[in-house]
Amino acid sequence: MAGPTTRARASWAVDRATSLPEVWAIVAKHLGLVRAWRLMLVCRAACAGAKEFLATLPGLVVCGGETEGGGLVSDVRRLNLATLRWETMPSLLLAREDHACCTVRGALVVLGGETLDGEFTSSVEMLSKGKGAFTALPPLSCGEITDAAAVTEEESGSVAGQVLLLGGHTGDLGVMSTVHLVDLATGVCTPQPNLLVARGMFAAVRLPQGCLVCAAGMDDNYETLSSAEILEPLAQGVTDAAWTQRELPALSVERYGCSGCALSDGRFAVLGGRDKYGQDLSSCEALAVGGGEHWEHLPPMHDARSLFVCAAVAGCVIVAGGHGLKSAEVFDEVLDRWLRLLCDLPVDYELHAMGSALL
Repeated sequence: MAGPTTRARASWAVDRATSLPEVWAIVAKHLGLVRAWRLMLVCRAACAGAKEFLATLPGLVVCGGETEGGGLVSDVRRLNLATLRWETMPSLLLAREDHACCTVRGALVVLGGETLDGEFTSSVEMLSKGKGAFTALPPLSCGEITDAAAVTEEESGSVAGQVLLLGGHTGDLGVMSTVHLVDLATGVCTPQPNLLVARGMFAAVRLPQGCLVCAAGMDDNYETLSSAEILEPLAQGVTDAAWTQRELPALSVERYGCSGCALSDGRFAVLGGRDKYGQDLSSCEALAVGGGEHWEHLPPMHDARSLFVCAAVAGCVIVAGGHGLKSAEVFDEVLDRWLRLLCDLPVDYELHAMGSALL
């Protein structure tokens, strides 16, 4: 006679557990981004729990860029991953395109780029956490630059934080191989060892183990690149020790205007871009840094994209916009497939050459 009572208690425990949103929040965390969205269709408690998890995730911020008619925008928007809606944020002080962008200590930082009059700029601006407007920071001492990549330097000794500014294009010297450590409080750019190859409009990512990887882009002869390289600090911190640098295997195709990110398993992924013939690409590939390094093809995006935004979060990769596009899609690493998102960029036709970050 103990069996039914035991089963009844077990059933009660399951019913009780599945009615608690906090339990579903834990489930959603282990399922990842895409399946957390699907979890919201299961029941009211699952929906509440999934939203609780999704609300903890940083959103994809898109700032500035160029529209179909060639106009530049100062708009800043954030994709809320819990609601899949674009939220309006304070506008940039200066409309710009092809700028570098990253987050530093919870603040959004925008560096350089091209302005409305077609001039390159050295201006830097920051949107601090909880503030209602961007503030101007001291300009880059290394001068005007566009098509560069910015990577946050993890440190706590500076006043406003530091950023590594890699490669890019200047008005006088063309495409550069320079690497500068930028102090945001002063604008002072301290030279670091150069990249092995001059690059502009390329993918640059810091991997979980702390190294920096760079791939593709356009060189100082305006040739499209397939090369890749890795920079590793000899000791903790870039300011006190040099980088060791080495070449990585080349990508399967030359590309510029591509995007890059670190997948949840630590691989470096390079997505889309434009090939040497001027055709936009949907192809994607990934490289695991370490023994037996080689690029592996990932499933192609639904849309061929160049100069678009990209971010990896919760086991997925989100992309949006690009030349001729305002669409968005997501790559689920577990499902190994791209899915279209019903949250196009809120623009009339298209937006490209934007800056982006997770915030």
